[in-house]
Amino acid sequence: MAISNGGLILLKEMREQLPPSEQKIADYILLHPEQVATMTVSELGELSLTSGAAVTRLCKSLNLKGFQELKLRIIGDLGRKIELTNRDIKPNEPVSITIQKVTDLAVQTLRETAELIDSKQLEMAVDAIVNAKNIHFFGVGASGISAIDAQQKFLRINKPSTASTDLHMGATIIANATKDDVVFGISFSGSTFEVEKIIELANEKGAKTISLTKYGQTPISQLSSIQLHTSPNREANFRSGATSSRLAQLHVMDILFMSVASTQYDTTIHYLDETREAIESIQNQQNLKKKN
Repeated sequence: MAISNGGLILLKEMREQLPPSEQKIADYILLHPEQVATMTVSELGELSLTSGAAVTRLCKSLNLKGFQELKLRIIGDLGRKIELTNRDIKPNEPVSITIQKVTDLAVQTLRETAELIDSKQLEMAVDAIVNAKNIHFFGVGASGISAIDAQQKFLRINKPSTASTDLHMGATIIANATKDDVVFGISFSGSTFEVEKIIELANEKGAKTISLTKYGQTPISQLSSIQLHTSPNREANFRSGATSSRLAQLHVMDILFMSVASTQYDTTIHYLDETREAIESIQNQQNLKKKN
């Protein structure tokens, strides 16, 4: 099913990167989404004091097929009364309220991430991984958790993978990469120095590069041949472990893994069965050793 939401999120996140005329249109849409949902290109251009051509350029800047797609996404947002703000915790808040706030933010982040995934870029990433000789995941801090999780997933289906969170170790690995390898850089901000350097080195070695960053053009995404994105949702002030961004990254990795598995269904099932049996055998041996 095609995504039919996320128009307001796209506009809110991309606004600062747009030319002045397109910013004016974005501001008008964010202030009057209900009215815009029924407008034509010319009407929006006139009411935003720009032009129909500027509206068309805005849609291209948002990587949308046209104004009709933008309107459909906005209508979808209005239909679910999208919330564009994060809800932070307060001093001495009841745990029941904290549970609700953290859960609501997690659900919002996952939903927005699904809406912002570019299907074509995802298909390119799937194809690159299916045909890769080796996959090298790299991230630092909380993004390193996502890199390690991804490596664990793909190793289980017999895709040779590495995961590193240290620039020196990562550089050592990428120095031996070839054009048959995929280097996957993960950074929520899209400007993490270590990840940027790893992607630059991978490009020099001729490896295929994939980035996973927050939505929008960032230094890391611009360096990568394939760009995947998560929700741009800002973390709350108490962002232990980068909760929202980490969840979004793991969500995209799950989608990517399942998409790869789907293209190699029978083979994937075979490898998963093999790895499951190997782990169960080891666990049984450990249990026997404990009993003895």
